[in-house]
Amino acid sequence: MKTHVLRTATLNQSVIEAGTGPLVVLIHGFPELGLSWRAQIEALAGAGYRVVAPDMRGYGGTDRPEGDAAYSILHLVGDMVALVQALGETRAVVVGHDWGAPVAWHCALLRPDVFRAVAGLSVPFQPRSDRGPPIAAMKAITRKAGLGDLYIARFQEAAAQAEFDADPETALRKVFWAYDGAPTPRATGFIPPGRSLLQTLPDDAPLPPSMTPGTFARYVEAFRRTGFGPAFAWYRCLDLNWSLTAFAQGLGITVPALFMVGETDPVRHYAGRHEASLGDWAPDLRGSHIIPGAGHWLQQERPEAVNRLLLDFLSDL
Repeated sequence: MKTHVLRTATLNQSVIEAGTGPLVVLIHGFPELGLSWRAQIEALAGAGYRVVAPDMRGYGGTDRPEGDAAYSILHLVGDMVALVQALGETRAVVVGHDWGAPVAWHCALLRPDVFRAVAGLSVPFQPRSDRGPPIAAMKAITRKAGLGDLYIARFQEAAAQAEFDADPETALRKVFWAYDGAPTPRATGFIPPGRSLLQTLPDDAPLPPSMTPGTFARYVEAFRRTGFGPAFAWYRCLDLNWSLTAFAQGLGITVPALFMVGETDPVRHYAGRHEASLGDWAPDLRGSHIIPGAGHWLQQERPEAVNRLLLDFLSDL
């Protein structure tokens, strides 16, 4: 397993790479890094696959372009196409977790000639709505229901990023704890008026059982160096993404697909409704699995279960 910086057609991308064989690309989410896939890299490489887990655009050792608009879904998909090409490959299986899942789904949606199969963890494919940009709709729905704001809506505001930037260690510890499968009561992702996401989480939140102090220290060092601006830009591009993908309205996933989610993942409070319709949009869905007792950090909380499901899926392709 080696970490190196690869120059692609779009940016300099830090990647963890291991193994030889058919290419599998692993895409992390927020607020993570390619190292979140370390258990999968080892297992898949040992099973005869070439595995590459990049730090995504704006994260870790990868370039951080200026301006929110540089983090659109088209840029993120383009980075993955360029990564496959820079590796000297023409096809890959793409796997994504959290924010990486929408990127992976869109890789398969927009470039099925490159991405021959797709697996999403925690976040199911969410088809583009023809009713308008998502942020205003999201605010209207949650406020009408008396739920306050979903954190995604709050992440549009500069104050939310500033709070994370002010103390990366505390922000990361609280978020990793809150979205793990162990805490009680668990986070929901909804924030009452007058409070921030971090203010709703306990100050004494410990690291979750799946997070070692050494791994956590690597996250803290990375975000102290980069800040959270590029990571928040992914969220601030949601309305832009809706505008840019009008050409894909009604498109579905045509390649073989796999989905898995933790039973207690808080994301299910607001994205879970798409789990039931996933087969309508991905007709070659080979499996949709709920991992008992697991929270959001699925590949780290339940590496054996995730590895088994991924290897079974890959072997059937």
